[in-house]
Amino acid sequence: MCDTMTVRELTLGHSPDPDDAFMFYALAEGKLDTGEFRFRHILQDIETLNRRAMKEELDITAVSIHAYAYIHNKYALLPCGASMGDGYGPMVVARERVFPSELSGKRIAVPGEWTTAFLGLRLCLGLFAYEVMPFDAILDAVARGECDAGLIIHEGQLTYDSKGLVKVLDLGQWWKTETGLPLPLGGNAIRRALGPECIDRVNRLLKDSIQYGLDHRREAVLHSMPYARDLDEDLADRFVGMYVNDYTLDYGETGRRAVVELLDRGFREGVIPERVRPEFVGDAGAVADNPQCSAIE
Repeated sequence: MCDTMTVRELTLGHSPDPDDAFMFYALAEGKLDTGEFRFRHILQDIETLNRRAMKEELDITAVSIHAYAYIHNKYALLPCGASMGDGYGPMVVARERVFPSELSGKRIAVPGEWTTAFLGLRLCLGLFAYEVMPFDAILDAVARGECDAGLIIHEGQLTYDSKGLVKVLDLGQWWKTETGLPLPLGGNAIRRALGPECIDRVNRLLKDSIQYGLDHRREAVLHSMPYARDLDEDLADRFVGMYVNDYTLDYGETGRRAVVELLDRGFREGVIPERVRPEFVGDAGAVADNPQCSAIE
């Protein structure tokens, strides 16, 4: 069991972007009583967090749902913290308008092979030529002509036109048409080895942090502004509203079905090597009774 007399430091990885900053505002600024837990916030781009999770380097971390397929034996998904694109999501942009059917013949800059954006584009286009680069370098690379098109995530979905680029494809819109479901882009994962009691208490704290942000929206948005590249406060608030919503508090039945459908399609299309059934904290049997909370005296 978790000894409540011991201070415990847990690593918490998330992306340096407005929606994650908004979600974890209350934890980062000491707005909640976290009891014996102390969270060490580690801000890195999502592909780096995906790779670190594959090495089980972080206790709790934001991960792409695509990457979860490769870490599910070591991590469970928390029911809170989802980023869902309900009819919108990662986009492919280019300097000139082309038909989506023409993209398979283009070289596309992508933010990482383990991102859900990459999985979604593979499901949509099949095989295509690509180059991996940091997510925040893609817009400029496309504008300079270094790639034919770019797969953009985060706030680039709201700012691409400022670079003179045009939208070719919205993967969230495509997925909604295909399945009738939101596109599950990312979630929070937690190490199974922490054990059920620790995991349950951390889950409650993270959900409380998200709720606090929603209840104190403007101050949470202002907290997120240092991570809102090229966004003013109104655009930052709009971006946060896209990805911090009811699905973020809990995937719900629809969100869970969306995760299952995405991972199943990834397997059927040969992008994901094995069929993965996602397990959410709180589901029966999702976390074995093997508490190993690392303690700091």
